[in-house]
Amino acid sequence: MRISYSLLLCLLSLPFWANAQLNPVKFERYTLSNGLKVILHEDHSTPIVVVSVMYHVGSKNENPERTGFAHFFEHLLFEGSENVGRGEFDKYMSGAGAYNNANTSQDRTYYYEILPSNQVPLALWLESERMLHAKVETKGVETQRQVVKEERRQRIDNQPYGRFQEEMATRLFKVHPYRWTTIGSMEHLDRATEADYVNFYKDFYVPNNSVLTIAGDFSPAAIKPMIQKYFGTIPQSIKPVYRPTVVEPPLGNEIRDTVYDRVQLPGILMAYRIPAQNDPDYYALDMLNRLLSGGQSSRIYKSVVDEQELAVSAGSFSFSLEHPGATIIYGIANLGIETSKVEAALNAEIEKVKNELVPELEFQKLRNQLEVDLVDQNSTLEGIAENLCTFEIMYGDANLINTDINRYLKVTRQDLQRVAQKYLNNNNRVVLYWLPEQKQ
Repeated sequence: MRISYSLLLCLLSLPFWANAQLNPVKFERYTLSNGLKVILHEDHSTPIVVVSVMYHVGSKNENPERTGFAHFFEHLLFEGSENVGRGEFDKYMSGAGAYNNANTSQDRTYYYEILPSNQVPLALWLESERMLHAKVETKGVETQRQVVKEERRQRIDNQPYGRFQEEMATRLFKVHPYRWTTIGSMEHLDRATEADYVNFYKDFYVPNNSVLTIAGDFSPAAIKPMIQKYFGTIPQSIKPVYRPTVVEPPLGNEIRDTVYDRVQLPGILMAYRIPAQNDPDYYALDMLNRLLSGGQSSRIYKSVVDEQELAVSAGSFSFSLEHPGATIIYGIANLGIETSKVEAALNAEIEKVKNELVPELEFQKLRNQLEVDLVDQNSTLEGIAENLCTFEIMYGDANLINTDINRYLKVTRQDLQRVAQKYLNNNNRVVLYWLPEQKQ
């Protein structure tokens, strides 16, 4: 059976946008007198609840002489509190049949628990203890220093290409705190005093710098008094929470360098400056990344890896950040292939999107893939809880969980070409050749 081209385009553009419109995430938002923002998403489909707290503090809020504190505190605040003994946090969770974890970025720190709905008071108590009574003392600090150092060894120092974020950041940013990574400096952590740690906790782990989100099987009428009981009396910060305001100047010219590492295959990494996540151009650039690198049928993978066989791996991705960040385009060369050939092939794909409009059929496929991904992010309680927190704390609008897709759907084929021409330029990038140590 043959389908006309226009009908095919129509069919391609239908399914997931309709589904996204029909299933908005419903929630209630309010603020306690101490500034803590609360978001409630009621869903009785399973007897599970996600309790999460996001703090508006990441590595960009750190003192340049004390980097790594935000990530360090992600670990430290599992040490216990005045009313929770060392090591007991996880015991409480496992005893309740719950799972808990945390993560840190350049912009925020996130803690969450997934637990049976009858255990919600336990999670609220533990998170309130973390916010008000956490133990920031020498024994816990020393323990977690060693944990973070081991994490660095495993994830960065002993991983092929593991240092690429650090090497890129120091060249891509000169004045903005994005110039260091979330893992920070082990030397800074070693030199820090107990007072440094205590002050960081007092400055950022305060109710007026956080969002509490509860998603799942609960009654708002029953849970609101609990929230007030556990969080309502926690005092807010007595001084404004520090927010960096420095603006990174334009790069101005291409920066090229070589890094030698314990790797078997050479690689190339190219970083381009891009706007912050709430900028309209970011959405076009994110779609452009998906076009170039959204799976094995994407342009870069298909051309550089499959057809030309120049690389064993190649792709692109963006850092979605509160302030202007970066898009990374990379390739790991195949055995015996010169890095310059991989660079030339990547550059050729970049030039294509700068000089040619994306065909309509490919563009519609891209939109459908994007819509699937965005809908999938809100298909679980964990995803809903984190997205509500992120949109509220980063942009002051939790309802972006429902409307963010509209920003993508406004992007046109012409926008993809325009942002490629505007941002994917040689004078707006850092190029690193990542070579085996024996070539040094």
